[in-house]
Amino acid sequence: MAEEGAPRLLRRLGPFDATMLVMGGIIGSGIFINPAEVARAVHTPFLIVGAWVLGGIVAMAGALVYAELAVRRPETGGQYAYLRDAFGPLPAFLYGWSLLLVIQSGGMAAVAITFARYFVVLTGWDVPEGAIAAGTLALLTLVNCFGVKAGSNVQSGLMLLKIGAILLLVGCGWWFAPVHPQTAAAPLLDHSAPLGLLAAIGAAMTPVMFAYGGWQTTSFVAGEMRDPRRDLARGVLLGVAGVILLYTAVAFVCVWVLGPAGLAASETPAASVMRLALGEKGAALIALGIAISTLGFLSQGMLTTPRVYFAMAEDRLFFRTVARVSERTRVPVVAIALQGVAATVIALSGSYGQILSYVVSVDFIFFGLTGAALFVFRRRGTGEEGMFRAPGHPFTTGLFVVACWLVVAATVWNHLANSLVGFAILLAGVPACLYWLRRRPA
Repeated sequence: MAEEGAPRLLRRLGPFDATMLVMGGIIGSGIFINPAEVARAVHTPFLIVGAWVLGGIVAMAGALVYAELAVRRPETGGQYAYLRDAFGPLPAFLYGWSLLLVIQSGGMAAVAITFARYFVVLTGWDVPEGAIAAGTLALLTLVNCFGVKAGSNVQSGLMLLKIGAILLLVGCGWWFAPVHPQTAAAPLLDHSAPLGLLAAIGAAMTPVMFAYGGWQTTSFVAGEMRDPRRDLARGVLLGVAGVILLYTAVAFVCVWVLGPAGLAASETPAASVMRLALGEKGAALIALGIAISTLGFLSQGMLTTPRVYFAMAEDRLFFRTVARVSERTRVPVVAIALQGVAATVIALSGSYGQILSYVVSVDFIFFGLTGAALFVFRRRGTGEEGMFRAPGHPFTTGLFVVACWLVVAATVWNHLANSLVGFAILLAGVPACLYWLRRRPA
């Protein structure tokens, strides 16, 4: 609990902020790059677009779960609070530990590297990518220390620009680029053995679910929303639905214009589509859009995730200084700085592919565990009158839990070494949690 007389977080965020935060937490650089990763795993238009539809179904099932959890536990820390109240301090601590050292910091590091690459392409500056990534993370850390509304305004503006960039890509690809002949002639399914096809679909789901992940981060700032029970639930559902439409449209346009083989061969599929539609000016335009998109994702992560470390510190499961709130801006400045430093260190030490694999393998363990938390809360059955309830439970919730853990299994199967790195960091949190539990007052 916070010390008496200490400055508190302020409730300044509304429904528009919530929806923009949900979409901003999901849409980063993945949708502009990962369609090619999917096409390398499955090789027909039906399967390529189908993987994004399947990912969207899983994401919507998760959104329904998180919408109900948001109504039941409208507290700062969001998913951390759900795990703590359902399963106790150890799983909750391991989630916060993994966020800091693997999931969120790793995801932000991967996106910061992508931003740096596009920044160099757009400006022509001869600056190391690591320096650009570190400088960008430092700038966003500073912006979010000015207050939650300042950070939210920056994030919402960038999110609207992201939507514009995606609509530009889809519109130009559909209207101005010719359809690839391979697209129309391609079969529905790969001509491979069933087990080989299932393994290929599993491999395709790793980049898809990495791109869809992030809707849960908005729950971290529930304690700074004016009406979290109403606004957070609506924001999650509307935001995820909007992202599913945008992602499916991008995947369709990419395979429509480039064909399955051309998409698989492209390192920058969005730029390839725009180059065919509008020439080099089109490629430069979408590069600018991708840079803005990555910047918006980083802004959202810097705004939301530090609230988990703040909640851990308030629970006496982390350094007490991390719970310090600025008297002037009323934001957890130490937690924000901690997030900026962690993401910077990972950005300077790993590659995009390595980061993606160990982030997904750990992240979706906790997605599944959080879905299971809803079964716990439903069984306890307290205070449910008039409450939003996830439609289709227990079937939709069970689908989400099973799908999350299947994604973990597929990622481990296809990227064993990188996944083991993530698991090793996760398990290192067990003695750390025991240490903090011993230090916590009775």
